[in-house]
Amino acid sequence: MFNKKHKIAGFTAVALAGAVSLAGCTINIGGTGSNGMMDGGMMANNLSSSGFSGTDIMFAQMMIPHHQQAVDMSTLAETRTTNPEILALAKQIKEAQAPEIKQMTAWIESSGSSMDMGHDMGMGGMLTDEQMTALENAQGAAFDKLYLEGMIGHHQGALQMAKMIENSDNAEAKELAANIIKSQSAEIDRMKQMLAGM
Repeated sequence: MFNKKHKIAGFTAVALAGAVSLAGCTINIGGTGSNGMMDGGMMANNLSSSGFSGTDIMFAQMMIPHHQQAVDMSTLAETRTTNPEILALAKQIKEAQAPEIKQMTAWIESSGSSMDMGHDMGMGGMLTDEQMTALENAQGAAFDKLYLEGMIGHHQGALQMAKMIENSDNAEAKELAANIIKSQSAEIDRMKQMLAGM
């Protein structure tokens, strides 16, 4: 069911700086030429007309699969636990992140960019295939523990990623970053308390 390859990559300041510096040159744009990429001028025009910078779009390309995994993890909770706190948390995460996926997808489409980043940069906190399989196979209290441990790390990765655009010139991107940082910081605190109570 969950057979996509996921890689764990710690987001250090150096990695984030690299992501930002590479943003303008690694985004795949629609309407490609003979080499499969738009030239720099066409890329700049598309990004400019969309209102989003290369960094904004790279963030969206990275965060969409990151969010999707959180939604997948939370969907598992519906059939693997009866813990009301876990179920309420999973519902909250799905209701917050599913609309954000649609929002960021619209950014990418408006810029004419590809959903693919164009390079293999890992996303902080992503669960591996093995971790997702373990979560899928767990039930009850064992699931609850794995879910909380996995989601705490997942959220921490998202906080580091959101710092890429927290000072964006685009108001919508800046607002999304602020919302992610605020909501997921609160959820991390909540999950740590839940985990400590087990």
